[in-house]
Amino acid sequence: MSIKRPFVALSVAAVVALAGCTSETDESPESTPSAEQSPGAGPEVPEADLDDVPDVVAEVNGEELGRDEFVSSYQGQLQQAAMSQQTTGQEVDQDALKQQVVEQLVGNRLLTQAASEAGIEVTEKDIDATLEDVAAQNGMQSADEVVAALGEQGMSEDEVRSDAASQFQVNAYVEAEADIEEPTEDELRDQYDTLVEQMEAQGGEGASQAEIPPFEEVRDQLAQQATSQQQGAAIDEIVSTLRDEGDVTIHL
Repeated sequence: MSIKRPFVALSVAAVVALAGCTSETDESPESTPSAEQSPGAGPEVPEADLDDVPDVVAEVNGEELGRDEFVSSYQGQLQQAAMSQQTTGQEVDQDALKQQVVEQLVGNRLLTQAASEAGIEVTEKDIDATLEDVAAQNGMQSADEVVAALGEQGMSEDEVRSDAASQFQVNAYVEAEADIEEPTEDELRDQYDTLVEQMEAQGGEGASQAEIPPFEEVRDQLAQQATSQQQGAAIDEIVSTLRDEGDVTIHL
């Protein structure tokens, strides 16, 4: 299962999530309210302010996080922030975004270190399955589409597969460490009712019932979202513990 929470935004998850935002087949309940954005030209992305980014942005248990890794992640998230800016009308706070990105990268490194220390091995089949999973969650047809989408963002296939391997390790580690429970039908119904209320509030009195899909059509997506929320909470706790026990220095 692909972890797509921002603070563990491994390149595969983060950049493909960005590509998925423009896909007409991405109809997840979470994205539906914003799906009616203008189909015209893409958002105007501000120029990345990278003058104050050092060659080593952080050190995590003796491992360096370099400028290139930071810049790759930052530029992708700057584009995501610019897309959100279209909706909110607020300017992107690049200083705050830089801190968010470096914290994400530190969290990623702590998780991948812990997964490696736990002895979690990754096969080529695991990498292929991870990429197929990412493709399915972003309205794409195959792992090749994922590689192509990320290639447009400047990543090589080797880099994509390396990130997918790290993502598999982290997911396996989190699943082993966390107690993730399947949501009950009542919980999913409550989640659906909340979604309906939000969509009706956004649509006002003119909101059409036809715009709100029936529960049966979105049940699986709601279940996936609920599971992802549990994973996110578990990752928060795991990263916090790893950071308290580790040696982390941020230079940005």
